[in-house]
Amino acid sequence: MTQASTTSPKADSERLTDKLPDKTLTKWLYDMQLIREFESRTMQSYQQAKIGGFCHIYTGQEAVAVGTIACTEHHDPVVTAYRDHGHALARGMSPEACMAEMYGKLEGCAKGKGGSMHMFDRPNNLYGGHGIVGAQTPLGAGLAFAARYHWEVLEDGPKKICLCYLGDGALDQGAFHEAQNLAALFGWPVIYVVENNGYSMGTAINRHTANYENLVDRAKGYGIKAAEIDGFDILNIYNELKPIADECRDLQQPAFIDLKTYRYQGHSMSDPQKYRTKDEVEDFKGKDSIAALLSHLMNERGCVSEDDWKDMQKEIKGKVKASLEFAENGTDPDPATELLSDTYANPQPNLSPSAEYHHGGKNPLL
Repeated sequence: MTQASTTSPKADSERLTDKLPDKTLTKWLYDMQLIREFESRTMQSYQQAKIGGFCHIYTGQEAVAVGTIACTEHHDPVVTAYRDHGHALARGMSPEACMAEMYGKLEGCAKGKGGSMHMFDRPNNLYGGHGIVGAQTPLGAGLAFAARYHWEVLEDGPKKICLCYLGDGALDQGAFHEAQNLAALFGWPVIYVVENNGYSMGTAINRHTANYENLVDRAKGYGIKAAEIDGFDILNIYNELKPIADECRDLQQPAFIDLKTYRYQGHSMSDPQKYRTKDEVEDFKGKDSIAALLSHLMNERGCVSEDDWKDMQKEIKGKVKASLEFAENGTDPDPATELLSDTYANPQPNLSPSAEYHHGGKNPLL
């Protein structure tokens, strides 16, 4: 796979991260390692057939979720695609709720009905992972529109931005282009973050997207602010994205970010990964984002010691193990009460004129 060149980090004297306290960067390290450990145990549970359906692992991309969300405020809405465990944990979802969801238990964030691809956490303003490729991009525009409407028209909230994530495989979906056009036209503060890991399922980006080395040109065609960022270094992500996020919030305008990253596992748990070599994967592991941040905290800041790191890993392992136990001991949904709940079978009044339709019968509302 060929990766496009990335932007250069700012000079040390200009770096925003230098002004952040040690505890902030240490929390980033904790969150990234939590995602990695969580995903490792998720893979084990999937292989043991305790998790069913599709399952997309986030290992390798931890800096993207943690780094980009660090540039937001908690009230900012976030929406993403189906590789979403990392975003859920970075946004504040408990490992218990996340793991229970994948186990299909009532204690899961969506009562076990969403599974791996559909993490939803309203208290943390995470508006779901979405399984249809690119379907979340119009939703991102809509969330940004709603946020601006509440601030500007209803005057009942602060200025917000929306983070909307998509993979490079979603770049060519028509709905995404329509969403960008409307966001640019009406000034909706959505930041489209392309988690560019170089592959659309098993197809390299140079085989599925024209002008793949200049993705920012697509956004510029709509007059949208665009940037290409090295996503392997969480410090760089924050330094480059935070000013853009602040500008989008202030001016209420959209942005487009081509974030270079890489997934260590396959597209999903059933992916044999015959489209790339083991050497390629190992080469990218050499830029591991967790190792890079750990080195910075140990060698440059001196705020994390070997013992600190061991203690952190031990604590995280215990927390993830507890989430597994919570999920395994969770409540199985009762089909009699849950199979048809939260669907159009029991709609809110006046939800749809066809909601009460039964095959072969007359719709009483028509």
